[in-house]
Amino acid sequence: MWGRGLSPPRTKIPLVIPIEAIRAADERIRGRVHRTPLLSATSLGARAGVRLFLKCESFQKTGSFKARGALNKVLSLSDEDRTCGLVTVSAGNHAAAVAWAAAIAGCRAVVVMPDGAPLPKIEAVRSYGAEIVFHPDRATLFDKLNEVRESRGLTFVHPFDDPTVLAGAATAGLEIVAEMPDVQTVVVPVGGGGLLAGVASAVKNLKPSIRVVAVELAEGPGLAPALAAGKPVAVKRPETLADGMTPPFVGALPLDIAREAVDEIVTVTEEEIREAMRLLMTRAKLVVEGAGAAATAAVLAGRPGSAVGALVVALVSGGNLDLAKVASL
Repeated sequence: MWGRGLSPPRTKIPLVIPIEAIRAADERIRGRVHRTPLLSATSLGARAGVRLFLKCESFQKTGSFKARGALNKVLSLSDEDRTCGLVTVSAGNHAAAVAWAAAIAGCRAVVVMPDGAPLPKIEAVRSYGAEIVFHPDRATLFDKLNEVRESRGLTFVHPFDDPTVLAGAATAGLEIVAEMPDVQTVVVPVGGGGLLAGVASAVKNLKPSIRVVAVELAEGPGLAPALAAGKPVAVKRPETLADGMTPPFVGALPLDIAREAVDEIVTVTEEEIREAMRLLMTRAKLVVEGAGAAATAAVLAGRPGSAVGALVVALVSGGNLDLAKVASL
């Protein structure tokens, strides 16, 4: 069964991010980012009747997968573009990743962040030396970004709609297939779509039979409405523990890739994310943020529809949890 708006998988997938670009990204960022562990989660998998492994991008530099794409983009820029300085927009993880990558490259960075972004993510951005411009309305964050970019002549590092950023994110998919070539299903959370598009490109290039399942917020999905409309659409995002899954829209490039390379879209509720965070802490001993728990939440709910005993990898996309929220779990 395929997700809403998706077609059956094809024998040959015309992917937007070619394997050569992904391998080049892997070579470019190697030694500067972590090859994150793929850990078994036997007791959690047993609840869903699958053999579950967790790709722990929560252990990545800056605490999320975003370091891969941000660094690949920054290292790919010309000296002139880096000299101009960088600008991006993010609720937190991409902001920290760009600030970190800019520090490595020796250039300045400005980040547009929404008011109310998690305090640990704000502190991380500042710790890497970036300037923060706060904006009160998440729906118009990109308008504020364009204003800052044009007024200061900065180089934009897009959080999820740039092929070089996506190629960096795709290196996580390379690692999954290299370490676990028999994997049958890969489950990925989706906000703007960068991680989903990158991982889907990598695994489908290497092994088209792998099922790629996208996980969205039930209270504010963005990918399914965009697929139905045939283009990116602005969507209303809820207040959620999974702030990393709440950009104002899904990118055009991730949308193109999802249309060709994603086999199913499922949703998770806020309570399911909360329970997955609690179980990851108590059973897997992993402290993860809400978005990082979303793929595991979908597996625990049985939504990817994997066969009994199937080998499943869930992406744990980030671990930058506001500790003030831990007690509520």
